[in-house]
Amino acid sequence: MDRDRLAAGLHTVERIPGPPSRTNASPRTDMLSRLKTFGARAALAGALALSASSAALAQGTLRIGMTASDIPLTTGQTDNGGEGMRFLGYTVYDGLINWDLSSAELASDLVPGLATSWAVDATDKTKWTFKLRPGVKFHDGSDFTADAVVWNLDKLLKADAPQYDPRQSAQGKTRIPAVASYRAVDPMTLEIVTKAPDATLPYQIAWIMMSSPAQWEKVGKSWDAFAKQPSGTGPWKLTLFAPRERAEMVPFKEYWDTNRVPKLDKLVLVPLPEANARVAALRSGQVDWIEAPAPDAVASLKGAGFTIVTNAYPHNWTWHLSRVEGSPWNDIRVRKAANLAIDRDGLKELLGGLAIPAKGFMPPGHQWFGHPSFDVKFDPDAAKKLMAEAGYSPAKPLKLKVAISASGSGQMQPLPMNEFVQQNLADVGIQVDYEVVEWNTLINIWRAGAKADISRGVSAINYSYFIQDPFTGFIRHLQSNFAPPNGTNWGYYSDPAMDKLFDQVRNTFDKTEQTKVLEKVHEKYVDDALFIMITHDVNPRAMSPKVKGFVQAQNWFQDFSKITIATAGR
Repeated sequence: MDRDRLAAGLHTVERIPGPPSRTNASPRTDMLSRLKTFGARAALAGALALSASSAALAQGTLRIGMTASDIPLTTGQTDNGGEGMRFLGYTVYDGLINWDLSSAELASDLVPGLATSWAVDATDKTKWTFKLRPGVKFHDGSDFTADAVVWNLDKLLKADAPQYDPRQSAQGKTRIPAVASYRAVDPMTLEIVTKAPDATLPYQIAWIMMSSPAQWEKVGKSWDAFAKQPSGTGPWKLTLFAPRERAEMVPFKEYWDTNRVPKLDKLVLVPLPEANARVAALRSGQVDWIEAPAPDAVASLKGAGFTIVTNAYPHNWTWHLSRVEGSPWNDIRVRKAANLAIDRDGLKELLGGLAIPAKGFMPPGHQWFGHPSFDVKFDPDAAKKLMAEAGYSPAKPLKLKVAISASGSGQMQPLPMNEFVQQNLADVGIQVDYEVVEWNTLINIWRAGAKADISRGVSAINYSYFIQDPFTGFIRHLQSNFAPPNGTNWGYYSDPAMDKLFDQVRNTFDKTEQTKVLEKVHEKYVDDALFIMITHDVNPRAMSPKVKGFVQAQNWFQDFSKITIATAGR
């Protein structure tokens, strides 16, 4: 697989310098022009690349244009962020705990997967027991047991295990920091012991996918060979893996949940990182569905009979700030000024209305929002005043460098959006240069931390976050001992008061009481302006009217099992 170069270091695809002087064109007009330009050259190339492989597909075939530039890792613990899990995690594989993806109206919650139940010990809150689902088979026909779970945890956590895989470990280890030990009690019972009481363990475990030990043995104990012939327990089986070109899956007819055996004949994934290339492929009939259509194409797609599907989901689009010694973001005046400088309503207009302006780290109205005292709004005069107090002005700007991606899972339209933010910040005395990298490279930067050489001295990264649960939404970003390599506290933030709140979250097993603590956590996130809080996505997708039966869950992940392709229509 052509992935090693992504981990080698920061590979600059394009560098966007600070903004030039303003012209008479409005910011929105200028940004829309840029949005059209960014993908135009790639659109034709993308369409031509697809044309050779798009003829004479089965009637029940769904072809999806992803935002990723490569096929996500197929061995179990996917890369490419949430999009990787969406398309090659919860399709080919299952976790012990899954997400309920059946409703568009209700927020997703955890449901039994390969475990039928889980419970913490009443007298020892570090000890959890998982009862496993009997009769489950991997795609290769081997049995799913507690020993298989131990084997899969070892592949992520034990560097001396024969099946240890550094690539999967890089994706999965930081997802389960609570785990201290684990053992098979009997073939259908697993015990996990945490390092300390941790009520968030079930959310962590939901990230861990189960690969077949028997298949790994069969293909010669090679993860590269396994990637071409993977075996999970999920509703889909991978039949074709062509890096950077396509992946194909067919239904696993023996899937343990008969209600989720796919109705389609085939599911095809195509990497199309350029938004306009995705739109061109959809218009020409070379794909049936695209992630994140270009905002300025939405109206014309609707007019041409295509379906635009959106829904709220647990997402935010932020700048994650470095807090290492010497970082300009250590000054709360600068952090607050940057938050006050951004015209979020203007950004929403740029995106054709497909966004929810941020009022905090969580979306407005969220159950954990609480009552922050800092009002996240567009107030450039207040921002200029704060910057002046910090010693800066538009004539004497603060200069800094930020890493962003050209596309990627949850990243929305990162190039034009970041140029919009860049101009807003310039107006109050913050001059930003961007390092533009591939999405997987940005993920590598995020995992490595602000001090790592791969980060090349950037003082922030533009990163979209899954904020579905207390651990992924809050704890992993800012807990002191989760600084790399122990976790994804990219900026090395450390505050004993925040750590104390996180400990309270972990030790509060009653959800109502835990919510009260989480409100305090969010209030501190906002009042201390710990991130640049910009917007929330509405997860737009464009698809052919032939696509039937899709229910867009309020989640980063989606269920493709109910989808069919109509025989008539486009």
